[in-house]
Amino acid sequence: MNDDPYNPPHLYSSQPAPEPRPLQPAQQRIRTAWTADELMATEFPAPKWAVPGIISEGVNLLAGPPKVGKSWLSLGLALSVAAGGTAMDSIPVEGGPVLYLALEDTPRRLQTRMGKILGGDRAPATLTLATSCPPLPQGGNEAIAQWLDRNPEARMVVVDVFAKMRGNSAPGASAYEADYAAVGHAKRIADHYGVAVVLVHHVRKAASDDFLAEVSGTNGLAGAADATLVLKRSRGQADGVLHVTGRDVDEAEYALRFYAEAGAWQLLEGPAAEHTIGDTRATILRFVRENPGARPKGIAEGTGLEPDLVRQTCSRMAKDVQLVRKGGGYVVPSENGGQA
Repeated sequence: MNDDPYNPPHLYSSQPAPEPRPLQPAQQRIRTAWTADELMATEFPAPKWAVPGIISEGVNLLAGPPKVGKSWLSLGLALSVAAGGTAMDSIPVEGGPVLYLALEDTPRRLQTRMGKILGGDRAPATLTLATSCPPLPQGGNEAIAQWLDRNPEARMVVVDVFAKMRGNSAPGASAYEADYAAVGHAKRIADHYGVAVVLVHHVRKAASDDFLAEVSGTNGLAGAADATLVLKRSRGQADGVLHVTGRDVDEAEYALRFYAEAGAWQLLEGPAAEHTIGDTRATILRFVRENPGARPKGIAEGTGLEPDLVRQTCSRMAKDVQLVRKGGGYVVPSENGGQA
């Protein structure tokens, strides 16, 4: 790649490549129709995971508010997947080529960020970085396809940020149609090559109880994506919570901690709820999870907390549906279907 910081590298120029050509329809590779008995008798390969349980092959929309740390997270994941080892300091990943389109960064900034994340480790040669690429409908998809052709073992493509690559909407298209079509360009690439594509995006200013509703734009974005991940700031012991849902990934919440000095996100052990509430509630929640049906007296004896504090906190947690009353004691809602 070009090392001149005043002449940012272009994806086409990273390596010699054939002339731009249209991406062939995925239908030419993948069968799209069966009879019911044929379909049930067919054995399909398991989805390929870039980050097991979190980022699978297909389009993954990673959204979050400004300055929450989306770029640190996506760059850290790109480095981990390219090198192999562990992602977020806990999830084993298989190494392989990764393309990272850092469209809001300069080479100098990327170098500084990678240096912080690597902490002295060697940078993987299997990570390709580019600070310039045309929008997907205007040649970006061909540029990415050429890189994937040169790297048939590629595991992930990261676009940071998606707004720089989505291109112009078709004349007369509704907002929903435009959003769906914009993600559709990336989905063609992901499906054709069987690779994970991560589109870094923003959320609305207005908060919502439904994390999918916070993704900026219409429902067409999340509807076209195979998975949606929303990184939100949190209170309590965690610095953030990563909400995940999708077609091949189980809906889940992961508590994360950000270490600014290392530029690294770490996945915290245990349910996110234990890290997003105050210390007293987290202590009670952990005890009740291990001792379903525990009464306030037993909780106080088992945790060392003051009995009056336990009674008051358990009552408030029941009102907030963090605990459920059952037979004079308490249980964790998720372990009891949310029923008392």
